[in-house]
Amino acid sequence: MRKNRFPTNVDEPVKWHVLSQLWPYLLEFKQRVFLALLCLVAAKLASIGLPYVLKYTVDNLNGDLTTLALAVPISLIIAYGTLRLLNVLLGEVRDTLFGRVTERAMRRLGLKVFKHLHNLDLGFHLNRRTGGLSRDIERGTNGVSFLMRFMVFNIVPTLLEIALVVGLLLFQFGVSFALIIVLSVLAYIGFSMKATDWRTRFVTQMNEADSTTNSRA
Repeated sequence: MRKNRFPTNVDEPVKWHVLSQLWPYLLEFKQRVFLALLCLVAAKLASIGLPYVLKYTVDNLNGDLTTLALAVPISLIIAYGTLRLLNVLLGEVRDTLFGRVTERAMRRLGLKVFKHLHNLDLGFHLNRRTGGLSRDIERGTNGVSFLMRFMVFNIVPTLLEIALVVGLLLFQFGVSFALIIVLSVLAYIGFSMKATDWRTRFVTQMNEADSTTNSRA
């Protein structure tokens, strides 16, 4: 029977503590990160306010459209367009501010790995091939960029939006609706973490095969 050429430790769970190692790179540009988070919060508030403005616009259009009353839905339509514009514009400003943070982190991490490789003994380099090493470094720096953007642009805004939605449901419809949302989100988070642990071994095998291919090339 053909032996498995991939390492035996591919079934290890995801090391979530690695995310904490990204904080030094985020804290290097505190002002940029803070402004990016402000734009993120403002964009989320504008996004949540859009359905309410649309609701009041439709409700006002359903009434008597006299000259004076028509000013209210027109104003609401302008407010809806303004919120939509702010939602997109603030997202672009956020990406612009945070771009320097991620690029700087990728540069610093790549340089750190490069210096580390130069400090290793000759035996290590004689037993390795350049293609696989360069591919590992490239995949690592790209992974750092993804993780930083994922934390700031996905995890943080999603948690913020969930908190705002739960607060609105709790205020307007009572505890039962808010509790349903919270339990659903917790179940989804648990399932996502289990599924991520399960698929990590396949990603590891894919990375091993990719490094082997580049080494032979």
